[in-house]
Amino acid sequence: MIGLISSDIEKYASSKTSAQSNMLDKLVKETHQEMSMPQMLSGHLEGRFLKMMVEISQAKNVLEIGMFTGYSALSMAEGLPANGKITTLEIDAKAIAMAKKYIEQSPHKNKITILEGDALTNIDKITEPIDLVFIDADKPNYYNYFVKVLPKLKSGGLIIVDNTLWGGEVLSPHTQDGIAINEFNAKVLEHKNVSVVMLTIRDGVTLIRKH
Repeated sequence: MIGLISSDIEKYASSKTSAQSNMLDKLVKETHQEMSMPQMLSGHLEGRFLKMMVEISQAKNVLEIGMFTGYSALSMAEGLPANGKITTLEIDAKAIAMAKKYIEQSPHKNKITILEGDALTNIDKITEPIDLVFIDADKPNYYNYFVKVLPKLKSGGLIIVDNTLWGGEVLSPHTQDGIAINEFNAKVLEHKNVSVVMLTIRDGVTLIRKH
């Protein structure tokens, strides 16, 4: 995938964004050392964005689809009130093991629950109304995840979807993931009970608000 923003601009934006915790610094470093695809991390800019979106929306019940090593879950947990909770879904056992190590160190650990296994199956286990959803998992299932969570999302709730520009490939999609992302981007606009805005943050972040 091509870079959408120059590395210098990315560094500048990061330098003008509130700092992440030392624990998240360590998590980023270990993820790059131990995981084969460390670029799956949300990263500093998006992590602070997610935290702020949780705060602004005053979300109390968050669902994350695709935890990886826990960076985004921990970031969003910071924005939750003391009685808030985030249920995060992940299938990769190695990623879960690393995430658990850092979650256990976090002052927000009691807010986070991990459901291991197939996300489409585990979404059915969510029975309480959801305030905010973050989708960052396998791209061919993006639309399936959206359809599954939309009825569970409260009116006025948000769905935040990562990688919706897919390195710019959406302009001429040719891979399975690029085609899936492009189809997702088109299909969500067909739903009359949501408002959609695509942001050029990092690799593309789409905000979807349920009416």
